[in-house]
Amino acid sequence: MAKTPTQRKQEQRERDKLTKEEREALLLSRRIVTDLYHNTDNALKRSMARAGIEEEQDLISRLIHGADRLTDKQLERLIRTT
Repeated sequence: MAKTPTQRKQEQRERDKLTKEEREALLLSRRIVTDLYHNTDNALKRSMARAGIEEEQDLISRLIHGADRLTDKQLERLIRTT
């Protein structure tokens, strides 16, 4: 069942009372740390500039969600390296 605006606002107020660590423990599924080679880092920076996004995490999250909406065939074409 969908939540009412009042319920969502109440949940937001409860989350706002939590410390940063408590919020992360509640919301964070996992942390990914990766090393980037220069060309990959440059591509990331160019993509961020093109999209007007200032935080790497924001762009990466949007790309993951965008890829998740692709069909299997579209995703395969996108990530094909040969």
